[in-house]
Amino acid sequence: MGHSHHHHHIDPSEIGEKRLLWAIIANMLLTLAQAVGGIISGSLSLIADALHNFSDAAALLIALVAIKIGRKPADQLKTFGYKRAETIAALINLTTLIVIGLYLVYEAIWRFFMPEPVIGWLVVIVASIALIVDIFTAMLTYSQSKHSMNMRAAFLHNVGDALASVGVIIAGAAIILYGWVWVDAAMTLLIAGYILWQGFNDIPKVIHLLMEGTPDHININDVIASMEDIGGVGGVHHVHIWQIDEQRSALEAHVVLEKDTNMDELKLTIKSMLGDIYQINHSTLEFEHKCCQ
Repeated sequence: MGHSHHHHHIDPSEIGEKRLLWAIIANMLLTLAQAVGGIISGSLSLIADALHNFSDAAALLIALVAIKIGRKPADQLKTFGYKRAETIAALINLTTLIVIGLYLVYEAIWRFFMPEPVIGWLVVIVASIALIVDIFTAMLTYSQSKHSMNMRAAFLHNVGDALASVGVIIAGAAIILYGWVWVDAAMTLLIAGYILWQGFNDIPKVIHLLMEGTPDHININDVIASMEDIGGVGGVHHVHIWQIDEQRSALEAHVVLEKDTNMDELKLTIKSMLGDIYQINHSTLEFEHKCCQ
């Protein structure tokens, strides 16, 4: 295709930001439509979907702000840069998701005890429009979700909403065909359950990164063994491995030198091995002689 010759000039992050902006606008408009539709129809599941959509719009807005902050270069205050702003955004998004899920569980249980009339046809129409918008916004955020916790959290919000919209359509159809008003509350519980599953499944990964945990793909004992297998290394201790952000891992360690070892050559060998095998490209090594341990 003719336009492919210019792809190397396009900043993928800028494309991602434009998609995010479209997704935010779509979710804001959808939230308004669902909230009005839910109030008029008396459907709690539609209001639940509206709340979820509002959280989507907020999640996407936070994600967009975090991406812009994360692009700032390192400075004297943040020597590793601002990339972790995206991780903090993911934590905020997921926490919000859990709070909304718990609120919807509470409201749905009350509906079982105090059912209210629901206009089924209005529920189906509004939820069908919502499903189209949810699929659209999920497609906008999918490609970025593979490489960012922040964008993954935003994408999961959208996928959850699409499934919720399907559930609301089913609830509306059941009310139209059989007069089963209780299905509205039951569907709200299912939506809330899915929201809570999303939040509790992903939030430990975000907390692990913020707590400077060892990256999932790295076994610290394997790293030590690989370093000690290099000629001239008499031992390795005080090893710390953590993630600076989702793309960068760091290591610091004390390396004991064997007698007559060239420290500069050994340093280059260790750093090269760490980068090639474990994708650790930021390492700080302190060298010691056996006599000085």
